[in-house]
Amino acid sequence: MSEKNENSVVTGESNKSNPKSMIKTENICVSFGKLDVLKNVSLEVKEGEVVCIIGASGAGKSTFLRSLNNLEHIKSGKIWIMDQLMEDYQNGRNVSHISGKERREILWDVGMVFQRFNLFPHKTVLENVMISPLHVLKEPKEEVRQRAVDLLNQVGLGDKLDAYPNKLSGGQQQRVAIARALAMNPKVMLFDEPTSALDPELVGEVLNVMKKLAQKEMTMIVVTHEMGFAREVGTRILFMDGGNIAEEGSPEEIFNNPKSDRLKQFLNAVL
Repeated sequence: MSEKNENSVVTGESNKSNPKSMIKTENICVSFGKLDVLKNVSLEVKEGEVVCIIGASGAGKSTFLRSLNNLEHIKSGKIWIMDQLMEDYQNGRNVSHISGKERREILWDVGMVFQRFNLFPHKTVLENVMISPLHVLKEPKEEVRQRAVDLLNQVGLGDKLDAYPNKLSGGQQQRVAIARALAMNPKVMLFDEPTSALDPELVGEVLNVMKKLAQKEMTMIVVTHEMGFAREVGTRILFMDGGNIAEEGSPEEIFNNPKSDRLKQFLNAVL
């Protein structure tokens, strides 16, 4: 078994007395043309935290999440993954001197689930979950298959191994996408509004899978419009507005005692 897989991430083992830093950003800035989307965003997420990011559309939530996984080009700022400096941009130039291979290996520890499921339509559910460990990590096929089956059982889809994505509901497809991300044994999971593309009656089944991950102390950063989920599961809530973290605190502080008028206005609109 490879070193990466010595301890399954879904066991959620952590050092509660001194949790380690899993993701840290310092003054992240992202611009699209002349539009400044992120403005000096700094955050540190510790092992076992569930950080929920809320805010209006266009606040920079998804852009920030994507920048953590190297899917958006940052203009300036620093990003650490598990205490490894992955990005150090100054005036649009990365001065971190990390190789592309090193960056890819660091990012294997960061799983991401998107709004859209992005499953391979010509592959079965089981094949979709197996593909990355087989082709990226080069792990033995039988080992990967067993882990994929276990994960699909965990997300309630053990009876859909041979089904194709077009035979599944949206909620089922998103649960496959979660299992696929977990198959790489990540140490951190990023969720970018994972229920926004689902019919309302399918939202609960995806949130239940995420709640189980939180109960197992998976470190998670979740961009969400599901305020009930954020209140129940989040250990810390970030309110983003205008490309900044405008306010942060515990669910109790954010939802029951918001400080800024802007956060009060937002909560009045969505609750």
